[in-house]
Order: sequence, then structure tokens, then C-alpha cells
Amino acid sequence: MGGSASDHWNNILVNQATSSLWVAHSEEEEQDRQRSATVVALIGIRPKDELEAMMAAQLLAAHNATMECYRRAMLPEQTSEGRSQNLNQANKLSRTYAVLLEALNRHRGKGQQKVTVEHVHVHSGGLSALRCRPRQSSHGPQQVGNLTPICGCVCGVVSMLEGILVTLGSARRFSSV
Repeated sequence: MGGSASDHWNNILVNQATSSLWVAHSEEEEQDRQRSATVVALIGIRPKDELEAMMAAQLLAAHNATMECYRRAMLPEQTSEGRSQNLNQANKLSRTYAVLLEALNRHRGKGQQKVTVEHVHVHSGGLSALRCRPRQSSHGPQQVGNLTPICGCVCGVVSMLEGILVTLGSARRFSSV
């Protein structure tokens, strides 16, 4: 649950995560449920190493703080200024959570990847890499290099061999211009 083979590390991380809970006014039974839920959340995030475990603990702390700000903003006796301050803080914490989640996904290799192809030369009998994506306009097929797709899609990178584009198991024909 702490992403490490070290029980000492894992225990410290769990203690840090559970210490981020707001339990000052909770009964002992409620505190136990909150701590158990935090441990279950750490297990559910499945950190693969210590860095992922630290991000997971920070995600839980940001989530807990965000929810506490939302709770305080909605108290019936809350002043307008207090409500505004708590909602503002909850907004900042929500953005922090999103940044942490993006960092965790990027670390795990799930982040958005971008490939830019600047120059492509396809010679007679050669291969080119193409990927079909839905058309953005209804003006007919868009020409890509010396290829015009018959399927009416805009092309951009997968595998073109002798006029047949293979995309995720389906084949589409292209004509040379």
C-alpha cells in the first residue's frame, strides 16, 4: 500500500495519509472508519514505488482538505464571506488534486503523448505511416502528401502498403494522385 518493500516506509506513509484527516470533532468509531477508508484508498491507488505512494498520500490529503472546505462552506451558520473563502480554497485544492493526478498518470506512462512528424518521404513501393481520424469538414477527402483517401477521412500516423491503409484491424483503400 506504500509502494515499498520496506514496512517502515509503508507505515510512515499510512500515518502521514491518515494524519491529513480532519477528525477533531469525530467520535472514535467515526475516526476508525475514516482511517480505514484512507488505507483502503491507498490500496486502491496501488502505488508501484515510493514516488507513487507519496503522490497517492498527497492526493488523499488534497481530497480530504477539499471536502472539508466544501463542508464548511455549506454550514447553515456560515457567513457569506466564510462561504466564499471556503469555496475559493476548495477550488484551489481541487486544482491541486487534478495536477497531482496528472503527475501520477504521467509517471505511470498514461499521460498524453504527442508525436510530430516534420518530413515524410515515400518512394515508389515504399511504406508510409498513416492513421485515419474522423473528418472535420464535408468538403470531400483531404489530400495528404501524394495520397488522397477514398474513405473520406483526414489522415495523419499506422501503416500504408500498396494502397491499403490498415487501422486497428480494418483496411481502407487509398488512391495515388
